[in-house]
Formats: sequence, structure tokens, C-alpha cells
Amino acid sequence: MIAPIGGHIRGRVEQPEETSPEAAAAEPKRSSRWRLIALAVFFVGSLVAAKLTGLDELVTVESIRAMMDSAGPLGFVAFVVIFAVGELMHVPGMVFVGAASVAYGAAIGSGAAYLGALTSVTVSFFVVRTIGGQPLAQVQRPLVRKLLARLDTHPVSTIAVLRFLFWMAPALNYGLAMSKVRFREYLLGSALGLAIPIPVAVIFFDWIIEVDVLAWLASVFG
Repeated sequence: MIAPIGGHIRGRVEQPEETSPEAAAAEPKRSSRWRLIALAVFFVGSLVAAKLTGLDELVTVESIRAMMDSAGPLGFVAFVVIFAVGELMHVPGMVFVGAASVAYGAAIGSGAAYLGALTSVTVSFFVVRTIGGQPLAQVQRPLVRKLLARLDTHPVSTIAVLRFLFWMAPALNYGLAMSKVRFREYLLGSALGLAIPIPVAVIFFDWIIEVDVLAWLASVFG
């Protein structure tokens, strides 16, 4: 006997399992936790690598200047690249600022150090955010939210002030990268905040080189 057209086919249709709200909320936290662990491993690993290789002792004003001289026309490009890598490896930024002053003098050195500093904090931003994400954007603790409130409402001016005070400090690079600040705000604030202290530092280094500081101090206080 032929079954009538339109007859119902019996069977059970599998329904997708529903994810509970608690499980859905826990997934981003779990991912953020692993990214923070990865960032901590990167931070500690870069410190250990700098110590084991002696990079923190090998990278000096003299060695950077020698490298720039040997690179010839590409010396400036090499300077910017080493500045960015050195910042990630926790080499003090002032070493590169001093090298720019020694290699190029006050005028050109100010521009070279400024561009190198801006490039280094930019590279740090992308590396830290790529590895660690933006966990500070998810923190709900009142104290942390209060500290980040001005960064949320006035990001450019806040970053500019922080840069003016702390320059290229790795802790500042990490903190800003892990917040929800956008890159264009980070870049503009950093550009404004570094515009004064970096040239001033270069001019100071150039003055130390040009002037016999000990003789000058003796003439002033002697």
C-alpha cells in the first residue's frame, strides 16, 4: 500500500544544545586570562633574554653610534629599528636618545630621537595588544574604573600628559595598550607628549658633549 502524499515522516530532529549565560560569560574571561599569561611570559622572557645575551650592557651610546656609522645611508633606519626592538627588550630609551645626539647633533638628533621614540612606543602598543588584548577595558572594580575614567573621556590629553611625565616607560606602554584606547588616540597623545621632552633631552646631551661640564661646574661653583 502506497503511503499518501503529504504523510508525515516520523523521526526526531536534533536540537542544538543551548549555552548557558554563565558559560557564555566565562568564555571571554578564560580567553583574557590565557592572553595575560602569554603577555607575562613575553615580558619575563624578554627580560631574561636581555640578561642572558648581555644586550642591556652591549647596547650603549657608543655601540649604537658605531652601528649607525657603519650602516652608512641606512644608519638612520637601523637606529629606528634598534630603538623599537630595544624598547621591547627593556633597554632604557635614554640610551638611544643620547646616541641620536652624539651621532647627529642637537638639530637633526632631536628629529631622529623623536621619530625613533614614537616608533618604539607604537611597536610596543601593537605587540602588547596583539598578545594581551584589552583586559583593562573589562575590569569593573571601582578603583580601577576611577583611574581609567579620564583615559576613557579624554584619551589624547591624558596620554599626552602621561608621556610628558613618563616618556617611553615600558609600564606605561603596557598599561595603555591593555586599555580600550584606540590606536589613533594613543599615537596622537604620544606624539604630543614626547614633542617637548625628547628634543630637550637631545639638546642636553649635546650640551654635555660640547661643554666640558666639570670645568663649567668648577667655574660656576668654584
